Amino acid sequence: MIHLTLALPELQRQLDPLPPWRGPFQEVCRRLTKHFGRIETKQLALDYLQGLLSPVERKNGWQLAEHLGQVNPYRLQHLLDRAVWDADAVRDELRHYVVEHLGSAAGVLVVDETGFLKKGTHSVGVKRQYAGTAGRVENCQIGVFLTYATPQGHTFLDRALYLPQEWADDPERRKQACVPEEIGFATKPQLAQAMLTRALDAGVPAAWVTAESVYGDDPALRAFLEARGQASVMAIASDQPLPLWEGGIRALTLASRLPASAWQTLSAGEGTKGPRRYDWAYQGLDAPDKSGWSRGLLVRRSLADPSELAYYHVFAPENTPLWRLVTVAGTRWTVECCFESAKGEVGLDHYEVRRWQGWYRHITLSLWAHAFLTVLRAQLLEWEVQKGGTTAPSSLKEFKHSRGLPVPTRLP
Repeated sequence: MIHLTLALPELQRQLDPLPPWRGPFQEVCRRLTKHFGRIETKQLALDYLQGLLSPVERKNGWQLAEHLGQVNPYRLQHLLDRAVWDADAVRDELRHYVVEHLGSAAGVLVVDETGFLKKGTHSVGVKRQYAGTAGRVENCQIGVFLTYATPQGHTFLDRALYLPQEWADDPERRKQACVPEEIGFATKPQLAQAMLTRALDAGVPAAWVTAESVYGDDPALRAFLEARGQASVMAIASDQPLPLWEGGIRALTLASRLPASAWQTLSAGEGTKGPRRYDWAYQGLDAPDKSGWSRGLLVRRSLADPSELAYYHVFAPENTPLWRLVTVAGTRWTVECCFESAKGEVGLDHYEVRRWQGWYRHITLSLWAHAFLTVLRAQLLEWEVQKGGTTAPSSLKEFKHSRGLPVPTRLP
C-alpha cells in the first residue's frame, strides 16, 4: 500500500514504480496554480486541495487547518471569501482536465441535484425544501450538478446553487450573502440548461444527455436539446403529457396500452449486486421537425413488482436500438455515485460558508479533488491491466483507501 502522508522524498521514492500517479497529481497542481495570481493564494489553494484529499473526517475550516498544521482556519477562510481568484475560470479548467483524460464520443452528460442540510436561515439559498439526500423536506441548500460519464470513469463538470424565489427577491438577504447583482431567480431546469450550454459550446464530446424527472418534465429543456440535435433520455413523471397523433396522451396511459410483445428484459448496467435487470418497452411518438430523428416513450418495469414503472422521454437518431436507450437510462445512476463519493471522500458537503462566493469556491475545489481521484483511478487501472495485474477496486472509496490516499504533508 502506498502511504501518501510520508515526507516528500520518501513519497517520491515509493511512487517511482508508479509513474501514472505522479504525473496526474503534478498536472493538477500546475493547472490550478495558474489561476491564482499571488504566491500565497496559490499555496492556500493547494493546501485546501490537500485537505480535501486528506483522511480528515470532517473537512471544515478548523479540522482542515489542524491537519495542515495551521493554528486557526483564518487563512483557509480567506481563500474562500476574500482572496482574488475566479471560481468559474477554475471550473472551466476542470472541464478541460476531465475531457482530456476521460473524454469519449460515447460520453453521457448527466444532470441531477443534491441537498446540503443546514441550520438557521443565513446560508445563501437555504430554505425548507425537498432534499433528495434526506428523502423529505428539510432546511437545506440545493445544488444542481452536471456530471460526465464515459467508459473511463464518471466525475463532475459543473455546479450551480439554486437560489429560491424568496431569496432572489429579497435585497437584504442578497446583500448579506453577497449574491451578485446579475444573478436573478432561475429554475433548476434553467440552471441545468446553462450548464449544458457551457459544456456543449466548449466541445465536450457527448452522445447523450440524461436527467431525472425534475428536468425531463421541463418542455423548454427538452426543446433546447432537440434544437441542438443532442440525443437525450430524460426521466419524466407518469402524468407527463406526450405528443401522439396530433393530440396528447399521458405517459402512464400510453404505457398501459403497450402489448405484451413490446417488453424485453434487459440490463441497465452493473450494480452493486450484479446486473440491474428490468423489463423495458418503447413506443414512438410524433416525429420532431429534424430529419433523421425520432421521439419516443421508454418505459421500465420492475421484475419483482410489475406495477412499479418508470418513464423516459427519448429524443434520438432514428432506429436507435432499445438496448442503447436502456444503457443511457441506466447511466443516470453514476451521478448518485459521484454525490456519494464526493460527500464521503472529498468533503463536498462539509463546508461552513454562508456567502455565494464561498459556496462556489469550496464546491469547485471539491469537484477538482473528485476529478483527480477519478482520473488517477482510471490511469492506474489501465496501467495495472497493461502489467497483467488485478483489476483496481470498483468504487472510488475502495480505490482511495487501497492506495493510502491522499497526499503528502505539503504539496509540491
